[in-house]
Amino acid sequence: MDFRQSAALVVGGASGLGEATARRLHQEGASVVIADRDAPRGTALAEELGERAQFVATDVTDEEAVAQAVAAAAAAAPEGLRIGVMCAGIPVVQKTVSRGAPAELAPFRASIEVNLIGTFNVLRHAANQMSTNSPDARGERGVVITTASIAAFEGQIGQIAYSAAKAGVVGMTLPAARDLAKHGIRVNTIAPGTFETPMLAALPEEARQSLAAQIPFPQRLGQPAEFAELAMTMVTNQMLNGEVIRLDGALRMQPR
Repeated sequence: MDFRQSAALVVGGASGLGEATARRLHQEGASVVIADRDAPRGTALAEELGERAQFVATDVTDEEAVAQAVAAAAAAAPEGLRIGVMCAGIPVVQKTVSRGAPAELAPFRASIEVNLIGTFNVLRHAANQMSTNSPDARGERGVVITTASIAAFEGQIGQIAYSAAKAGVVGMTLPAARDLAKHGIRVNTIAPGTFETPMLAALPEEARQSLAAQIPFPQRLGQPAEFAELAMTMVTNQMLNGEVIRLDGALRMQPR
C-alpha cells in the first residue's frame, strides 16, 4: 500500500488509542480523517498534524454522520479510503442485579448501540467505499481494524454490558473478513488490555498502579503507541485477516 496516496479514517481518533493511531498513520504519509464526537480535541489534533489531516464531527450511532466521514476520507487522497480504524467506544458499568433491583436496560442498550452497532456502522460504510477502489498490486482494496477488549473474553463483575458488546465485535471479525474477501478487503480486530487512556487517567494513582501490577509482563499499563504499532502491522501484513489479537501483556482478568 502506498501510504502517501491513501487515506485513513480513524473513528474515535481525537484521543487515546485512536489519537495514537491517527498520529502514526499520518507519520507514515497517509492522509488522515479524524472522526470523533469531541470537536475541540479533534480539531486541535488535525491542526497540529497539519497538511493531510482533517477533523469530521462524527457520532458512530448516526448513519448519515458516518457516511459523511467516510466520504470525506474517500476524497482525501488520490487512491481513496484504504484504511479504516474504529476506536470509538463508551464504558458501561452495571451489575445484573444490584441492591435488590435488576439492571436498567438503558445502559445496556447504550453499550450495544455505541460499542457494537456503532462498530458495524463504521465497518459497513468503510467497506462499501473501499469496494469501489482499484485493487493495488497485491489485489487489495482496503483494511478495516476494529477495537474489542479483553473484557470480551474475561469480563469482570460489573462489565456485563461492555463485555457483551465487545464480544459481539470479536464475533463479527471472521464473518466480516469472509464477506469482504471477494472485494480484496481485510478485517482484523485488536483486543487491548489495560492501557493509558483518558478513561484510566481519571483514576487515582493507587488504582492505576494496582492495575499495572496485575499484568505479568511488562508490568505496566499499555501505551497507545503500542496499539498504533499493532494497527500498522495489521495494515501492512496481508496474511493478517479475520484475526483477533490480544494486546495485554499476558493479562487474564480476574472476576473483580
